[in-house]
Amino acid sequence: MCPVRAFIVEDNPVILKDLVTTLEELTPVRVVGTARTESDAVRELEQRKEDLDLVIVDIFLASGSGLGVLARAQALNLPMRRVVLTNYPSPDMRQRCAALGADRLFDKSRELDELITYCEGMPGA
Repeated sequence: MCPVRAFIVEDNPVILKDLVTTLEELTPVRVVGTARTESDAVRELEQRKEDLDLVIVDIFLASGSGLGVLARAQALNLPMRRVVLTNYPSPDMRQRCAALGADRLFDKSRELDELITYCEGMPGA
């Protein structure tokens, strides 16, 4: 089983630490990078595009937005899967994220188990 190489875009250090720990302990995910802002995330994704299988993006960031990260990834046709993990899983947000190429949107407060299941089912996992 090959590890799923993931990049996480999350500005809250406590949530980021917990998410990394949870994913690395319970799934085949290996977190290979993180970013707190849209600009840092976009730069890293462009540089690592061939070395990533998954990017997990929050909507609200320290600077910029996860929507901007998704839009740039879509414009560049980046090959990794893209999922959103947010506290704002409204139907409108789900539609906006899907339109920007997100494969799934998970509610941080209620759908962490579904994110884990999603990661376990990724190719190579």
